[in-house]
Amino acid sequence: MTSLVTASAAAAGAGPAYAWLLVALPLLGAAVLLLGGRRTDSFGPLLATALSWASFVVALPLLFAMLSRDPSERAVQHTLYSWIPVGDFQLDAGILLDPLSISFVLLITFVGSLIHVYSLGYMKDDPSHVRGEGRELTEWETSREPSDRRRFFAYLNLFVAAMLLLVLADSYALLFVGWEGVGLASYLLIGFWNQNRAYATAANKAFWVNRVGDMGVLAAMMAMFASFGALDFATVAESAPEASTGLLVLVGLLLLLGATGKSAQFPLQSWLGDAMAGPTPVSALIHAATMVTAGVYLIVRSAPIFDSAPTAQTAVAVIGAITLLYGAIVGLAKDDIKKALAASTMSQIGYMMLAAGLGPVGYVYAIMHLLTHGFFKAGMFLGAGSVMHGMKDEVNMRRFGNLNAFMKITWVTFGLGWLAIIGVPPFSGFWSKDGVIESAFVGEGIKPWLLGGAALIGAGITAFYMSRLFFMTFHGKARWDEKEYHPHESPLTMTVPMMVLSVGSAALGLILYFGGFKTFLEPVVGHAEEHHPVLPVPVIMGLTLALVAIGAFLAYRQYAAAEVPVTPPEGSWATKAARADLYQEEVNRTLFEQPGVALARGLDFADRSGVDGTVGGLSSWIASASSSLRRLQNGLARSYALTMLSGVVVLLGAMWVMQ
Repeated sequence: MTSLVTASAAAAGAGPAYAWLLVALPLLGAAVLLLGGRRTDSFGPLLATALSWASFVVALPLLFAMLSRDPSERAVQHTLYSWIPVGDFQLDAGILLDPLSISFVLLITFVGSLIHVYSLGYMKDDPSHVRGEGRELTEWETSREPSDRRRFFAYLNLFVAAMLLLVLADSYALLFVGWEGVGLASYLLIGFWNQNRAYATAANKAFWVNRVGDMGVLAAMMAMFASFGALDFATVAESAPEASTGLLVLVGLLLLLGATGKSAQFPLQSWLGDAMAGPTPVSALIHAATMVTAGVYLIVRSAPIFDSAPTAQTAVAVIGAITLLYGAIVGLAKDDIKKALAASTMSQIGYMMLAAGLGPVGYVYAIMHLLTHGFFKAGMFLGAGSVMHGMKDEVNMRRFGNLNAFMKITWVTFGLGWLAIIGVPPFSGFWSKDGVIESAFVGEGIKPWLLGGAALIGAGITAFYMSRLFFMTFHGKARWDEKEYHPHESPLTMTVPMMVLSVGSAALGLILYFGGFKTFLEPVVGHAEEHHPVLPVPVIMGLTLALVAIGAFLAYRQYAAAEVPVTPPEGSWATKAARADLYQEEVNRTLFEQPGVALARGLDFADRSGVDGTVGGLSSWIASASSSLRRLQNGLARSYALTMLSGVVVLLGAMWVMQ
């Protein structure tokens, strides 16, 4: 694959010689705001926003330069410095700029910068106070407002820099630095209001669940280094086809473990719902548009490994299919608007993982859906934040209703995102998700029927629960107390980013589909041979649209045309299970936490009674013997004389016996 082969020096000179600025600019912003202290309070948020936009400005000429070159020469590697020189081993820190990485760079910098702008309005009157406590700010919290806003924007800049490093790295080792960087930034942002114990716990949960996945990436890197003697993408890509199938399956499954953690896929998805504790811009930036897509990037970037290990590739598709259904089912029962969107994110990334597990036939649609999803889901998260802004931070959709009369811009922009995510043509989600569904029906045997069927069912459920969210929030009768709530539209700093993202929700899929994105990405993911699904494409498209229409209609009838109870009904066992995230937390505790605790307690007992007991017993015996011997040294001359006399008697007795 062309993108994984180091370009010539001439090409490097024409390419990313200054691409390091993409990472350096937001990293500089984070350093200035964190190290500058209160002196940067007044201008810090604006500086962070400007530097994020500066990265986007730097990315544009890199894209145009790439488009001006022949497709086979668009991948350019630029070495920055010698990073790990150990004996004969040499690993350089370098940047790989190719169609895959530039696609992510543009998404991260553009959507990330819009979220910076949105945050200027969203965080204006919200320092360190804990949402949901229903109390006034204390004098201490009010006095720290500028500092807290500065810190928030510093973390946003740090996240953008780490995510850019992740997608621009030319080796797994450097990718892992960015991988850990986004994990750190995610932890800091989810727990930004850490005065609330529940929010701090959510940050810790996200951090530790992701560490489980990170162990998979580390183990995969160890296996690659032991087998290939290198960690750069070029060497791994060249060596993978000649490696043993067993090794490649092992590496692929370990990389998949890492991807499930970072992208909240089964069975490591339990952290994503709790991560909504962070400010809403965090949910939009990290848990909709960027960080949770890092696992998809890792799988597609590792295409040479998965293409040579069909078993691992199938595992990716199966995990994606399970997660897309899991997230959709959980989303059916959520009344918290942000948690419903989080379940939707989980499900939509499941579609991306499913496509990534289909090989060359699905790689393009995985990335296409990732890009369109970044726009419409970020827009909907920002829309949720706008609703919360106008409803005193209320998140319970059962206390909304008829908000379209008070928040016209939020209603329209959110509505465009809703139409995009359920796949109504010609909006963005139709072109990308429909491509994933069609690709899932490609293959032989029962596999395409299972994967394609899961994708179809997921589309119908998605239409229902996302329509439920939209109608419960903006339509039907108002279910809020007019004396307590005074809904109103958000300021321009919040609505303008929402409007820009809504344009992407409406048109980006169309632009990518007919704009040659498949050809653009082909040098990275390989050429997909002409394929024919087991069902005719018009039939698949018709079934998908029919399920979407049915799901949307059922949601309208139940949540817009009918009365919505403020108190949720008890529901069936299935509803209770969905509200409890299908008991995923309990399953994880039973299968992993409790055995781990039992093992730790057993080892502790063995250590205390075995190792410590042996050492303690020996030391006690020595202490007892020493105490006995100490009595002989009492300092009395008559005792010593008696001892000497006894010794003489013993010696004389021994001599007499020996004669």
